[in-house]
Amino acid sequence: MSILTRLRRTPEPDTETRTAPSGTRRVLAVVASLLAFLLVLFALVAPDDLTQLTPLAFVRIPVEGLVGVLVVLLLPNGWRKPVALIGGGALGVLTILKLANMGFYASLNRPFDPINDWSFLSPGLEFLQGEVGDFLGWVAVGVAIVVATALIVLMALAAARLSGLAARHRTGAFRGVALLAVIWMVLAPTGAQLAAGQPLAASNAAALAASDVRQVSADLKDRQEFAHEIDTDAYVDTAHDKLLSGLRGKNVLLVFVESYGRSAVMNSSFSPAVDGVLDDGTQKLNQAGFAAKSGFLTSPTFGGGSWLAHSTLESGVDVNSQFRYTNLVNGNRFTLARAFKDAGWRTFADDPANTRDWVPETQFYGYNSVYDSRNVGYKGPNFSYAPVPDQYTMNFIRQHELSRPGPAFGEIDLVSSHVPWAPWPQVVDWNTIGDGTVFAPQAANGTQVKDVWPDPAKVQHAYSESIQYSLSTLISYLQNYGDDNTVMVFLGDHQAQTVASGVDADHDVPITIVAKDKSVLDRVAGWGWTDGLRPSPHAPVWPMSSFRDKFLAAFGDQVTK
Repeated sequence: MSILTRLRRTPEPDTETRTAPSGTRRVLAVVASLLAFLLVLFALVAPDDLTQLTPLAFVRIPVEGLVGVLVVLLLPNGWRKPVALIGGGALGVLTILKLANMGFYASLNRPFDPINDWSFLSPGLEFLQGEVGDFLGWVAVGVAIVVATALIVLMALAAARLSGLAARHRTGAFRGVALLAVIWMVLAPTGAQLAAGQPLAASNAAALAASDVRQVSADLKDRQEFAHEIDTDAYVDTAHDKLLSGLRGKNVLLVFVESYGRSAVMNSSFSPAVDGVLDDGTQKLNQAGFAAKSGFLTSPTFGGGSWLAHSTLESGVDVNSQFRYTNLVNGNRFTLARAFKDAGWRTFADDPANTRDWVPETQFYGYNSVYDSRNVGYKGPNFSYAPVPDQYTMNFIRQHELSRPGPAFGEIDLVSSHVPWAPWPQVVDWNTIGDGTVFAPQAANGTQVKDVWPDPAKVQHAYSESIQYSLSTLISYLQNYGDDNTVMVFLGDHQAQTVASGVDADHDVPITIVAKDKSVLDRVAGWGWTDGLRPSPHAPVWPMSSFRDKFLAAFGDQVTK
């Protein structure tokens, strides 16, 4: 061989140079495959309830995974990767729904409804922006969209990678699937589990998909059923002079206390404090000449969606979804407010938390006037979510509605007890309220959100304090300004979120009617409600949708159809 040839020959790399990149690639490939496996495993077996999310919940055999591997092994090579990508993308979407369920179980004690629950996005964004500002709120939305998109893409890539791995090791993959399938079939009938409620023979993903399909089908069917419900009304044609004759000349206040649920008054660590306020209030109001009766209603919602409860009580139909709400308020269902208006009352609503004009609700309910934080002259501070403290709201209504001639009916929504429950206001001398600046030191020096969350015990204490404030405000109002022509019905809209009310809480909320005129309470004597502001554990429980008809029947002269 010539010298020139030897010079042109490329030198052979040494052993270390030749093997290092190959070894690194192998390690990276193993890590990538392991991460892909863990991602898919999470999607397949993770519970959709945070209370069940434990390490042992992942020690299970997902039947969907076995079926998926078998499918890609049987497919022709050209079909394997596209099918894996599509299946992985679908699994990513299912994972997003599972994460949504986690959030809904944690806050609303129910799973996410893929048809109706998108309506929570807007109020959720408004709440977030109220806490962190508009810009950071939109940043959070952008991050959520990016994360959701990335999850779908990564799940698709993970499934494709695992399908390729299975195809390269067909014999081992077939044997593994066969062995695990036998184990799954042996375990399935036994219901064996290492984590409570999580069988070793798992089928979570399939069950979730089937559940969502059933929910979508039920939602679509409900659209036809609800149209019939709102068209069936025993009171819509009642003569105006027959409506609410038992309340002639009275100022009737329908007051919703945010998140005031059964857990606030019984069977919780904080209910004794709330009960103390109610019992003390009963004595004070009795001394002032008032009497009260209390019971329970079952709200259509839990932990949020106050407008669903408001519309249910006013309309006499169960409004348990945004679809139902939208269809209801765009129709002409007969409401309590409309009944009072037809019978000669001046009607109004005050929802301090509203941030936009109330269309079409104002026309639907039948209000002459509508107030919110923008038009009540409040110059004081926000209390976290609540833009106006309850005492200012009640004082404004006293000055601007109840001081006018003629009887008035109004729905008043008290929001000081809205999550996150800190800081909470304190009742002040009514004569010092003015434009609300008197509340500034309370908001600045009170317990802040960061001092409360996420400690459950502190959250529950803050919730209890905020409920006590709202109830104390109503009691103080009646003591100071209630008269023979005052009738107040106050109730909760829904239970508080599960962090406060508990994972086993029902949908029941207390309701109370207070009046000085004995004839008012005589009309509801047959309801079986408990005397006083606090309902007993054995007080009647009605669907919230039944209240309108019972109220109209008790206080009217009409004969229903």
